Amino acid sequence: MYKILVADSLPKDILEKYASSDVVVDNKSGISAEEIVAQIADYDGLVVRSRTKATADIINAGEKLKVIGRAGAGVDNIDVDTATGKKVVVMNTPGGNTIAAAEHTIAMLLSALRNIPRAYKAMLEGRWDKKLYTGNEIFGKTIGVVGVGKIGAEVVKRLKAFEAKIIIYDPFVDANAAGKMGAEKVELEDLLKKSDIITIHAPKMPETIDLINKNNLQLCKDGVVIVNCARGGIINESDLLDALNSGKVGKA
Repeated sequence: MYKILVADSLPKDILEKYASSDVVVDNKSGISAEEIVAQIADYDGLVVRSRTKATADIINAGEKLKVIGRAGAGVDNIDVDTATGKKVVVMNTPGGNTIAAAEHTIAMLLSALRNIPRAYKAMLEGRWDKKLYTGNEIFGKTIGVVGVGKIGAEVVKRLKAFEAKIIIYDPFVDANAAGKMGAEKVELEDLLKKSDIITIHAPKMPETIDLINKNNLQLCKDGVVIVNCARGGIINESDLLDALNSGKVGKA
């Protein structure tokens, strides 16, 4: 009989599926890293989402640990190198949140363009400053999509309905594949220069950390809108703040 430690919250129906299998599942959502280190030796599997970091300390303490599962896309909160060295399998669910992430991206983009957060705050304060929050349309804009994997491709599909021009940067996608999506493949420098709106859907890895930074932000149009529903660190946040304060970036 295998034992699994669930360190982060999972939907009730998922936990019920565990209950119907021949494993013992301890749902300890919210458990601290220190508590995991103290208890993990009793478990064969560990389930995390975004909150828990499966660090080297945790993995090394897992004497019986055979698998770490991430209930989400990406494994950047798991020390994969340590797990590999200990022969612990690392798994994730890359397609599990694809549509949700794509729709959330559109929500963030519309919120930025239509000034919804600022207008909402003004309403709560009893002000009706509609001229300040007129906003802009997606229609007719050039939108640059950085990364067109599962989520990025779904975002492109939805943006087409707005009748925007879509350009993409992804070193693993060729011009023919981009054309089939209804987009034009360009290099990153061209995307930054041409886009009215930029949305990020790249994985976080050494090659993409600080992919957008103070040097190439200067290539952007004044007032460009940037949405990052991928991972923190792909855009250098200090550089982004400077660009917002200077007006180079209009909204993020």
